[in-house]
Amino acid sequence: MKLILASGSPRRRELLNMTGLKFEVVTSDADESIPEDTDPGLAALILSERKALAVAATEKGKGNVVIGADTIVSLNGKKFGKPKDADDAFRMLSELSDRTHTVYTGVAIVNSDLTVNKFVEATEVHFYPLSDSQIRDYIATGEYRDKAGGYAIQGGGAVFVSGIIGDYYNVMGLPIGRLMQEMSKIH
Repeated sequence: MKLILASGSPRRRELLNMTGLKFEVVTSDADESIPEDTDPGLAALILSERKALAVAATEKGKGNVVIGADTIVSLNGKKFGKPKDADDAFRMLSELSDRTHTVYTGVAIVNSDLTVNKFVEATEVHFYPLSDSQIRDYIATGEYRDKAGGYAIQGGGAVFVSGIIGDYYNVMGLPIGRLMQEMSKIH
């Protein structure tokens, strides 16, 4: 059996490496569009399953297990994906300032017979009040790119966070503790 991570995210790769599991990375070309009114946690779950199934379909019959994941930031039900550009990142971070948002990561584990085990993890993150200049300085680093909500908790975005309730690694994009618990159930 081979383990495959259906994600090109360097953060997910780094987190899965922490588990000691040997795995390969195969990126998914799954459709990531979803109706705007879809619940954020459900959206993350649907997208993670799409990604994992897209890769698993190409691996069928090889006895492999595929892990797909998707992370969505939500504030009062409004979804914040990856910012399109610096202006979009500024808007997102301004809205998250001095508020508590929820980070949802959906994870789908697909076995070689295309059986899907899936779960969603939620973590609450509270930001300090942010000034426009703090946000602009952060955006100037470029770190906001390719990050749900426009920030990296493991990087410069850490200074925005006054507290979290839940799994820190979930905010980075892969709740590895829960993943390992779920993986132990299917072996």
